[in-house]
Amino acid sequence: MFVFDFRPFLLIAALCPLAVPAAAAESDAAAETAGAEPGAGLPVVELSPEQQQRAGLALLKVQPTGYRPEYTAYGKALTIQPLVAIRSQYRVALSEQKSAHARLTQSGQSIRRSEALYRHGVTAKRVVQEQQALWQTDKAQLEARRAQSEAVLEEARVNWGAELADWAFAPARDCLRYFVSGKETLLLITLPPGKVLPAPEAPVFVDPEGDRGKADKAAYISPAPQLDQTVQGPSYFFRTEGKRIRPGMTVSVWLPEDRAPEDGVTIPASALIWSMDQAFVYVKTGPHGFSRRLLANYTSLPDGYFVGGALKPGEEVVTVGGQLLLSEEFRAQIPDEDD
Repeated sequence: MFVFDFRPFLLIAALCPLAVPAAAAESDAAAETAGAEPGAGLPVVELSPEQQQRAGLALLKVQPTGYRPEYTAYGKALTIQPLVAIRSQYRVALSEQKSAHARLTQSGQSIRRSEALYRHGVTAKRVVQEQQALWQTDKAQLEARRAQSEAVLEEARVNWGAELADWAFAPARDCLRYFVSGKETLLLITLPPGKVLPAPEAPVFVDPEGDRGKADKAAYISPAPQLDQTVQGPSYFFRTEGKRIRPGMTVSVWLPEDRAPEDGVTIPASALIWSMDQAFVYVKTGPHGFSRRLLANYTSLPDGYFVGGALKPGEEVVTVGGQLLLSEEFRAQIPDEDD
């Protein structure tokens, strides 16, 4: 009669529980090591060169770039009509001042002629006195016209600041013509409390829809003399050539923070893919392999995204075909019916 000896199997069964935790510990250690790289531990999608070509994959070797962090503010596009009206008012006042000056000059000449005639006994003293009274009237009129012109200038400076007032009243050049023609739009931008304006040459971007990727550049003009009562922050005048911005619109504004730029890389918008409300890119890991990389720190730019930390300069990122790789990755995770 055949007798089966269970002792070897009992020995193996006794040893196996000790072996499993050791293997699990090694696996956990490997996972921790892989977790040091962003996106590590995700499956690798394998595609042959022929499959990559058929899928139309396009790759980009990312280069190092610097990015200066930004903060957001708000502004509004102003109509230039009030400033144009003040300019017209000033020109009328200036014309009247010139006319008053001409009348005063003529009165002065008349006085001198009357005084000469009076000394030669040709005219009466009364005529000289009348000419002197007329000269005093013309002098007062000139002073009144000059004061009127100065009042218009002061009004413009109080409401618009010295720089824009000079633009409006500059006799040799018409600095407002770009605003009047619609080529440029005047902006009043108010900073949040506690924020400071960067250097005038620092890049500032604006967009009426709050889309940083479509934002247009704005150029600094001058401080605004009055504060926005709703925000209670300092206000400044800017100008922009953005075609989508019209007077009366509210605009979102992005201004650089007053701190050192961050190091990272820039990727095109087409490289970004979404899964489970998270942003990823596919990075080439070998001749045939592509691995999904989580982007925890990225910022929208007009020409793509700035990525800090998740990608290293020199890595190849998939710019076309990332969605296909995502589908292939998920498809590979579905078990076969025979399993």
